[in-house]
Amino acid sequence: MKDQVLVFAGVALSAVYALAGKDDKLRLLDLAERSGRTASAPSGYGPPESYALSGRSPAADAVRAGRSMWWDAAELDTYRETENGSETPTLPSGVSLGVLPLATDGTRLGCLLVVGDTAEGFAPEQRSFLELYAEEVAAGLETAAEPIAPGPGGQGTSGRPGGRAPGGEGRQSGVPGRGDSEGAGTSTTDADGPAPRDGPAGGPATRRPLLGPALDRLGVGSFTLAPASGLIDADARVLELVGVAPDAFDGRVETLLAQTVPEDLPALMSVVEPRQAVGGRELDFRIRCANGELRWLRLSCRVPAGGDRGPGRVPEQVLGVVADASILRPVADEVSRVQRLAASLANALSVRDVSRVVAIALREPLGADRVALAGLEAADRLVVTVLDPPEPSAWPEIWRSEWRSEWPDAPLQALPTLQAALREGRPSLWHAGTELEPGLAGVGPGGLAVLPLLAQGRIAGVCLVGWDEPHEFVPEERSLLTATAGLVGQALMRAQTYDAEQELATTLQRSLLPRRLPELPGCVAVARYLPARRGLQVGGDWYDVISLSDRHVALVIGDVQGHSAAAATIMGQIRTAIRAYAVEGHPPDVVVSHANRLLVGMETDLFATCCYVDLDIEEGNAWFVRAGHLPPLLRNPDGTTEEMAIEGGLPLGVVEDAEYPMTAAGLTPGTLLVMATDGLVESSSLPLDEGLRRLQQVLSSTDPSDAGHVADDLLGDRSRREDDVALLLMRYDGLKVRPIRVGWTVWRLPDAVMHARRFTARTMRSWNLAEEADVVLLVVSELVTNALVHTHGAVRLDLTLAADRLRVAVSDSSPRAPAKPVIVDWEATGGRGLLLVEAMSAGWGSVPVSGGKQVWSEIVVPPHEPPGTETGTGPAAEPLGLLPSRGP
Repeated sequence: MKDQVLVFAGVALSAVYALAGKDDKLRLLDLAERSGRTASAPSGYGPPESYALSGRSPAADAVRAGRSMWWDAAELDTYRETENGSETPTLPSGVSLGVLPLATDGTRLGCLLVVGDTAEGFAPEQRSFLELYAEEVAAGLETAAEPIAPGPGGQGTSGRPGGRAPGGEGRQSGVPGRGDSEGAGTSTTDADGPAPRDGPAGGPATRRPLLGPALDRLGVGSFTLAPASGLIDADARVLELVGVAPDAFDGRVETLLAQTVPEDLPALMSVVEPRQAVGGRELDFRIRCANGELRWLRLSCRVPAGGDRGPGRVPEQVLGVVADASILRPVADEVSRVQRLAASLANALSVRDVSRVVAIALREPLGADRVALAGLEAADRLVVTVLDPPEPSAWPEIWRSEWRSEWPDAPLQALPTLQAALREGRPSLWHAGTELEPGLAGVGPGGLAVLPLLAQGRIAGVCLVGWDEPHEFVPEERSLLTATAGLVGQALMRAQTYDAEQELATTLQRSLLPRRLPELPGCVAVARYLPARRGLQVGGDWYDVISLSDRHVALVIGDVQGHSAAAATIMGQIRTAIRAYAVEGHPPDVVVSHANRLLVGMETDLFATCCYVDLDIEEGNAWFVRAGHLPPLLRNPDGTTEEMAIEGGLPLGVVEDAEYPMTAAGLTPGTLLVMATDGLVESSSLPLDEGLRRLQQVLSSTDPSDAGHVADDLLGDRSRREDDVALLLMRYDGLKVRPIRVGWTVWRLPDAVMHARRFTARTMRSWNLAEEADVVLLVVSELVTNALVHTHGAVRLDLTLAADRLRVAVSDSSPRAPAKPVIVDWEATGGRGLLLVEAMSAGWGSVPVSGGKQVWSEIVVPPHEPPGTETGTGPAAEPLGLLPSRGP
C-alpha cells in the first residue's frame, strides 16, 4: 500500500541526498518512484548524482536556508528563468517540487527531494505529512551513519535494528555516500539489510535503503475508498489501528465504522457519503479498543488528480491515510491544542484578530455549529466582535435585533442566565434540553458552553459555543474549554488596550489632517492617507489644500522625520504654520522659509521635508518650492508622464538661513499633478527610483476622468506598506468662464466715497447688472467708509464678476480685522455698517494681505453673458488684479 501513501502525498518521485564532507557536495543516496521501482526515474527527469552545496539549485538552497522549500509549476518556471547556470536539471512541465532539509540535533545531514504530480503544488496536509516523513528519513540516515559495535563472534550490531544507536557513541563525522567520487551503484530501497559502507579509502558509495523503511517507521496505514459502492481497500496497518482482524475484514466501509465511537460517526460520514467526499479533508476520530480504552486516530484524505468527476459529482475514488494521532499530528491532544491557540493569539493584535483566531480554533475542532465572542463594556453591554457563521439568520433574534453594522450589540439585561454566569466567573456547560431564555437556547439547542473571559481579576468578555445536535461534554473537552477561556481573556484584554491605543492614534492623526478638501473652481483635488501597519499608527506625513484669494490655491505635502507621536505633533505645528503664512499672502519661497525658521527655533531633533505649490487657477501658472521632498509627477493630457525638474532646498529645520528657490511651470487643462511621500514609492525591498518608475507606469495607464479612482490605483497593494503614506492629487481643468476684474484706487478726499460709488455704478451698467446696483453700492459705501475712517495709507476697491457671484473687495494697510458690534443702541452714530454688509451679502470676511488686510463681500447676481466691451472707462479703470502679484 505504499503507492497509495505516496499518491496521498502527491509524490511521483522522491530522492535522498546526503552531504559529502570532503568536496562539499550533496550526493544521491536513495531514489524511489511511486510505482515502487527504484532503478529508474519518471520519464523526462533523472535526478543528478550530486549537487554542489555552494551552487544554486533547489536542493542546495533549501539545505543552506535550513527550511523546507516548495515550488508549484509556475514558481518552478520562474526559478528556472533566474537560476543563471544552476545545477537544476530540466523538470517535465506541469509538476511541482519540494525540498526538505534533513538534520538531527542541529547537524545537517542532507535533504529529501520530492517531485509532485500536479502543477498546483503540495497542499498543506501533504506538506505536513512529508515533513513527518523527512524526520523519519533523517533518523534513518543518522542511524546508518553510526558505526556498528563489534559483537560476539565479530558480528556487528547497532543495539536497535532500524533505530538510532544508544547514546550515539562512536558516531562518524561522515554519512553514507560521502566520498570523492560521484557514488555509482544502484538503489536498494527494498533490500533486507543495510548496504555496505564506504571503504577506508573513500571509494564509491552504495545507495542506502532509507525511503521505504522510513515510510514503515511512520506506522501509517493507507486506504482506497470507492464512495459510490462503499467498498474500501485498506492495508494491514489500517486494520491494526482500527482493531479489525485481517481475516474478519469483508472490504466494506461499514465494518470499519462499527469500531468508531458513535459521537465521531457524523464527521467520518462526511468522507464516506458520496456527495460529501471531497479532497483535502482532515479529522480526528476515536475507536474503542478490545480492552475498552479509547484511541485517537487521525484521518487525512484527498481526491487524486483527475479523480474528481466535477462539481456535485461523486468522485471515483478517495485516497487516504490513517495513523495514530500522536504520530501523524503530534498536536492532537488537548494540551498541544491549547499551545497552538496560545501561539496564534500571540500574533493577534486587535480585538477582531483575536475573535477570528478563537472562532477558527474552536468551531471546527469541537464540531460546533456556532461560536460568538463579545467584549464586555460598561458592565452591562456586550459588544459582539465575531459571529461564526456570520449570517444573521443563523442567530436568535436578540443577537440581531440591533444589527447596526457588521458587529452588533446584544443587551446583557435581556439574557439573565448569561448575566448570572458572568457574575460567577467560571465556565458553564448546558446540555440539550436545559431551559434557557430564547436568546441562549437558540445559540446551542443541542448544547451550550458559556466561557467568561477573565483577565487581571475582571471579566473582559464572554465566548459562546453552541451545538445544534445533542452534545456530550467529555472531560477532555471541559479541560480544553477552561484553558481556552483563560488564554482568550488575556488576549482579549491586551487587544482591547491595543485597539484603544490605535483609536487614540487615529483620532490624533485625523485631527491634524484636513477633515475635507475645499471645492475648487477649475480643478479637483483628492488626498489619501494610510498609516503604517507596524507600531503606533500615527506619523509625520501630512497634506493640505489651501484656498487663497484671487483664484489661487496652495497644495502642500510633507513628511516629518520619524514615526511617533512626537513626529505627529511637529507635523501639526508645521502644517498650521504653513497655512497661516500662505493665507497672509506671502509668495511660496517666503512661506517655506518662514516654516523652516519656525522649525529651527523649536529646537527639536526632527526635521521635515516639504513640497509647496502655488497655482493660479485662472491662468494655469504654478510656482513650486521643494524642501528635501520628492519631486511631483505630472500626467499630461496626452497620457505621457514626467518627473518634474524642481529646484530643491534643504529639509526644514536643518539650517536657519537656507534658501528655497522657486520653479515656475504652466499647466494645461486635463493635467494631473501628483505629490506623495516616500512611503508610497520606497521600502526595504523597493528602491526609490524603481518605485517612482512604477508610479509613473500606473499614472500613465489610469483613466484621469475620476481623480478618486486614480488616487486609489496609485496606492497599489496597501497590505505591504512599511511606512505611512500621504498622497495628494489634483486634476487641473481650467476655468470655462474667466472672471472679469476692475480696480479703483480710492483717494483720501472728502468725496472719496462718492467717486467709489460712481465707479461702481459705471461698472455695473457695463456688466448689465443695473438691477443689482443698489445692493452693491450700499456694500461699497460701507466698506470704503470703514477703510477711510479706521485706517491710514492707501485704500483700493476691486470688483470681480464670476458666474453668478460679484465680489467686492476693499484693501487697506492696517492688519487689524474689522469687528462687528455686539449691541448697537438707537443713539449710536456708527457701528451698523458691518451689520448691513452681513445682511446684504451671501458671504463676507477679512483676510490678511501683505502687511494689511482685505475685507470682501460676495453678492449673488443672475447668470449673465460676459460683456464684449471693456468694463472700465477713463482713468478710473485699472488693470486686472485683485491682489499684489503672487509669483515672480
